[in-house]
Amino acid sequence: MDFEEHVIDRKPIYDGAIINVENQTVKLPNGQVSHRDVVHHANAVGILVITSDNKIVLEKQWRAPIAKTTIEIPAGKLDDRDNSYEDAVIRELNEEIRVIPKKVQEITGFYTTAGFSDEYMKLYLATDLTSVNQELPRDAGEFLEIQEKTLPEALDMIKSGEIDDAKTIMAIWYWQLTQR
Repeated sequence: MDFEEHVIDRKPIYDGAIINVENQTVKLPNGQVSHRDVVHHANAVGILVITSDNKIVLEKQWRAPIAKTTIEIPAGKLDDRDNSYEDAVIRELNEEIRVIPKKVQEITGFYTTAGFSDEYMKLYLATDLTSVNQELPRDAGEFLEIQEKTLPEALDMIKSGEIDDAKTIMAIWYWQLTQR
C-alpha cells in the first residue's frame, strides 16, 4: 500500500523565532482530502555527557510548554553559527555546561515528535572533558542547574518519574547498554 500523502496547498499560520507552523491540505492515498498542522523546527542535538568519573551531566530547567521543571541532557538547535551537527555539540556544551569534549561520537538520529513536527535530533556521546577558556553566552532567559549523577541514580530518576524527557531517557538507556 502507498502511504504517501501529497501536499496540495500550504498556508502559513505562524512564523516565530523557534518554530514555524503551517496548515497543509493533503491528498490521502485513498483520494480523499484532509488537513495537517505541521510545526517546522530547526534540527537539533542532544548530548550524553559522561565525566571522567563515569557520571552523566544533566541540566535542571523550566520548560514553559509543559509548565514544569525538567531534568535533561544538554541539547539545542542548530543555528547559523554551526556548519555541522558536531559544531552544535561543541557550542551547546560550551554555552550550557562550560566544557569542551575531546571525543564526540554520534549515537543515533531520530524525529522528536513525527506526528506534528519535522524536528530531527542527533544524539551524541561526549567524553574526555576539559573546562572552556572562553565562555559563550547562554540563550536569553536560559537558567540551568547542572547536576552529575551515577548510572544507578539516573535509572532511579527515570523509574520515579523525576526524569521524563524522551531524549534523556534514551541517552541513559544507551549508557546503561554500553556498561554491560
